[in-house]
Amino acid sequence: MECVALTGISDNVMKELKNHVLRTIEIRSPQNFFAVLKVNAGDYVFITHASAQDVTGGTVGVLARVLKHQISTHSILQSNEVFYEEREMTMARIQLEPRHITRITKVLCNEVGEVMRVIVDKTSQYEAR
Repeated sequence: MECVALTGISDNVMKELKNHVLRTIEIRSPQNFFAVLKVNAGDYVFITHASAQDVTGGTVGVLARVLKHQISTHSILQSNEVFYEEREMTMARIQLEPRHITRITKVLCNEVGEVMRVIVDKTSQYEAR
């Protein structure tokens, strides 16, 4: 199954996804943010703690279905008598339905500035054959 990969996700988040506890995550890293822009509700994503540079065939992660996603921008203001500073931060929130733990069979695209696309096993890593 071909899907978008989200990489560098913290171990705590991965643990909660594996236990089907966590449902919504916030994405702030640029690589993952642009990946989330390319997915729609109903699409599948592969989520792993491995960094984008370390993702290869055999990398283990969680396959999850996207239930919904939203993009939001927050503005932060800071000032005193000398200066006035305004910063904006844009982030994505995606609500997930974790399906099972699986592994990558092939990396299709892993270039900087591009959305990482991978092919993953359709069956659970722990399913007996």
